[in-house]
Amino acid sequence: MLKNKTVLVTGATSGFGLAIANQCLAQGARVIATGRRADRLAEFKSDNVHTLTLDVRDKDAVNAAIASLPKAFAAIDILVNNAGLARGFGSYDTQSMDDIEEMVDTNIKGMLYVTHAILPGMVARNNGHIVNIGSTAGNYPYPGGNAYGGTKAFVKQFSLNLRADLLGKNIRVTNIEPGMAETEFSLVRFHGDQSKSNDVYKGMEALSADDIADAVLWCVTRPAHVNVNRMEVMPTMQAFSPFAVSRKGN
Repeated sequence: MLKNKTVLVTGATSGFGLAIANQCLAQGARVIATGRRADRLAEFKSDNVHTLTLDVRDKDAVNAAIASLPKAFAAIDILVNNAGLARGFGSYDTQSMDDIEEMVDTNIKGMLYVTHAILPGMVARNNGHIVNIGSTAGNYPYPGGNAYGGTKAFVKQFSLNLRADLLGKNIRVTNIEPGMAETEFSLVRFHGDQSKSNDVYKGMEALSADDIADAVLWCVTRPAHVNVNRMEVMPTMQAFSPFAVSRKGN
C-alpha cells in the first residue's frame, strides 16, 4: 500500500515511532528513521531504511540532515513528526524549568524545525502528507499535565493552521491524538522510575504502540482526495472526567 513511498519518522527508536516505521516498512515503503540513540537505529538493517542519528531540537543539524539525504530517500512523501516526550508530573509551581524547556524544545520546536526543512520539497512536488503525533492532553486538562498539555495543544493548532496554509495543494495534514498508551512514555516522564511508570497502567489495558501505528497507517493510505484532520484514540477503559469542584470553606 505504501510501495515506492518515502516516509520519514522522527523518534523512531522506541514506542510509536518504532512501530510506525516497522509498519510502513511492512507495507513496502522506504523509511528514514531518526532518533538520538544510535545503537537502536543500528538495529534497522534493510535496503529500504536510511537512519539518521538526530536530535530534532538542533535546528542546524535537522537542516543539514535533510539536505544531505541520499537521492533515493530525498523526495519525502510522508513525514511523521513523532519525536516528543513528557517530563515530570506535578503542579506547575513545582515543575523543573529544565523539564519544561525540554518538552517545549522537543514537542514544539523540534516539530517546527523538521516540518520547515521538509515542507518546501513537498510544495515543489505538489504532493505529501504530514502526520503530527499530538495527544488527548492537548484537548483535555488534567492535574500535572500543564506544560506537556500546552505543547500538545500547540501541535493540534499548528496542524490545523498548516492545513489552512496548504489549501489548494495536494498536501495532507493529520494530527493523531492518543490517550493512555503503554510505551516508554511514562518511564521517561518519571525520569526512569519503573515503579511509577507501571502504576500508570495498573489494572487497565492501555493502547499499544501498534494501535497508534495502525491509526497512522490508515490515515496515510486513504485516497489522495481524503484528508483526516484529527484522529483521537483512547483505550476503552479511559474516558472524560467530570468537572472538578473545590468546596473548601463550606
